[in-house]
Amino acid sequence: MEIIQIVGIGIIATILAVLLKQERPEISLQISIVTGLIIFIFVISKLSYVIKVLSSLAQRIDIDFIYFSTILKIIGIAYIAEFGAQISRDAGEETIASKIELAGKILIMALSVPILLAVLDLILKIMP
Repeated sequence: MEIIQIVGIGIIATILAVLLKQERPEISLQISIVTGLIIFIFVISKLSYVIKVLSSLAQRIDIDFIYFSTILKIIGIAYIAEFGAQISRDAGEETIASKIELAGKILIMALSVPILLAVLDLILKIMP
């Protein structure tokens, strides 16, 4: 099971990071970043599988590709912003982490405007 490997890597990295945090905080931060990247590499194949399944589902129900790609971009922005914010928090930079989250939310809002307009247009067409 992959989750056992991922949790094992996470626990080992956490122990190493905690042990090194007092003497070598820069190495502790590097361990956190590398561990995050390793875990991301572990799950990237699963993520590509999910994208393929969602893409085939979108084609079967005839969703416009622009809306589907926008939704995937929004999901990607959310995950990347969360990952960056957590790395900043690990480094003790709460202010930078909150700015990363704010930027992610603004980008998501900007990308979602066309979908919102399409939904509103559909509602207006349905109403008599």
